[in-house]
Order: sequence, then C-alpha cells, then structure tokens
Amino acid sequence: MRHRVIEEDLARIASADLPWSIFEGKTVLISGANGFLPAYIVETFLYLNEIIRQGHLVVGLVRNRRKALSRFSAYQGRDDLEFIVQDVCEPIVVTQKVHFVIHAASQSSPKYFGKDPVGTMSANLLGTHNLLTIAKENNSEGFLFFSTGEVYGEVDKANIPTKETEYGYLDPATVRSCYAESKRAAETMCIAWFHQFGVPAKIVRPFHTYGPGMNLDDGRVFSDFVADIVANNNIVMRSDGSAKRAFCYLADATLGFLTVLINGENGQAYNVGNENGEVTVLDLAERLATLFPNKCLHVVKHQPIHREGYLKSAITRNCPDTSKIRALGWNPITPIESGFRRTIESFL
Repeated sequence: MRHRVIEEDLARIASADLPWSIFEGKTVLISGANGFLPAYIVETFLYLNEIIRQGHLVVGLVRNRRKALSRFSAYQGRDDLEFIVQDVCEPIVVTQKVHFVIHAASQSSPKYFGKDPVGTMSANLLGTHNLLTIAKENNSEGFLFFSTGEVYGEVDKANIPTKETEYGYLDPATVRSCYAESKRAAETMCIAWFHQFGVPAKIVRPFHTYGPGMNLDDGRVFSDFVADIVANNNIVMRSDGSAKRAFCYLADATLGFLTVLINGENGQAYNVGNENGEVTVLDLAERLATLFPNKCLHVVKHQPIHREGYLKSAITRNCPDTSKIRALGWNPITPIESGFRRTIESFL
C-alpha cells in the first residue's frame, strides 16, 4: 500500500493537463528504476494505468532485483511492471518493442565520485550508448536523458540563475569532474544520435531535488538534515552553511521530467529545478528545525568531517533559470516548508 504522501503526489501529477494517451499500450524502458528520481516516474506510469487503464508496460532496468522488489513492494503481482536485472554498461537485450526510453541510471551522490569515478563515468557513457542504441533499433518515439545541473560548472555570478546556454569553468583533470564531464559527454551523444540517426532525444538537467524515497544516507546535506529529523536528532551542520542551493520537491520535478518527454523539443536540454526554492544551507537547516515543534530540535554546528570518497563541490551558488521549461506549461508549486514536511512525513 502506498504512503498517503505518495498517493497525493501521484494524483496531482496524473491530474496535470498532459496528453497521457500517447503512452497507451506502449512499452516504457526506464534505466536505474530503483533510483530516487526514476522510481517516482515508474510509480507515475503505474498510477496512470490504475486510473486511466492505459495498458502500458513499464520495464525497469535495475542492478539489484531484491532492492527493486522492496522499492516497488506495493506493486508486486502486477503484469504492467517487469524488471531486467543487469548493469546498464553491458549490452541490453529487450524482447518486446520499446516505444519510450528514459535513461536515469547514474551514481549521482558525491560519495561515489571519489570512491568509484570509473563506475560513475561508465553508467553515463557506456550506459547512454547502450540505451541510445536500443532507441535507435526500436525506432522509439521518445528518449529522455537525465543529465544534471552540475554540467554548468562554476558559473559567473552574472549568469545565476543559469540558463541552458550559459556555462562556467570545469576542470576535466580532477577526479570530481568524473560526474559532470561524463554527463556533458552523454548529452553530446544524445545530440549526435538525434542528428545522425533521428533518435528523438531530449535532455533534462535536474537541480537539487528532494522528496519521498530519497536516500537518507547519500551524503548530501539536505539528506542528512531529513535523516536527523526522522531520527529525532538535532540537525547537525558540517559546514558554515553559506552555500546556496535551489531545492525542488520531487512531485514537481517528476511532472517537469514528463513534461519534457511529452512536450519538449528533440535535441534540446531543459533545466528542472525551482529557483524560488533557493536558500543557503544554514537557512534550510533552521527552517527544517522548526517544522515539527513537538520534536524540540535545534541546529548544531560541528567541525567538518571527512567521508571516504565524498568530494565536496567547489560551487558556492547553484540555481537554474527555468523559463525554457516553463514555456512548455510546467510550474513548480511546492514551497520548501511544505515540501520538506511532506518528505519527512513519508518516512514516519
């Protein structure tokens, strides 16, 4: 049974004025289906099957069947969800025709960038090649690639909030660049496959996204804050909290991703984030500490600690300009306080 918060999120996404009928009777292949962002897309498609009876099939590409069965335990026994268990970096064999491909398999947490930079790059490069090949061979109707806001690098202050055409400094000769540089290259692959083979590739660049199902142990500060509150612990600061980030609630972001898949222009990239949700890390911590007054939580500042493999970003401010995706009719509506309250409630 789905949590109340998730049920409400899925109902809101499904109520959007989008032509969901394009998926009727189609097969959608989603890589990294266990992951935080793609899992909500899987649930959205399954929810649409429940309320519209579209009869589309969702094929989740995962590396761990046990984890997949746990993540989607509410959907066991359904015939509209199948799993392919393998590494996305290996050649992929799908027995049915694939009408839509969503490639979201990636190691996106900074804790992997120092620990496994090769694996981080491989999913973005080899995985993208394999899934573009699937789309080409199936003459698929849509291909959506999950990139990242980190492709912009260290942008000049005058270009923040950042449009899709504004880029800054990114040093390829550093280990942490394994993520952003491989995402950049994968974006170029999408454009090349569209140009040469006609694969209808579209790109989304998610910024900081939070919500139900997020990994509370992925090392990012907002995940740490939510984990602290869920455990009834004071919120622990490991930095001075001056970095500014724009936070977008998962239901808003999911609707943005699907808006691009359905209405976006082929060969184009779109920011998906919420510039109205931009706050400093310290401000975020202080706001979250007051969300549940009965818990009597406080913000506590500790000395920074070194986490094995975790490579901190040098970017002090990261915020998207979303005018391009807003022109498609999308608009994030969830304020920080209500979004994080919903997120925390989903874990309780």
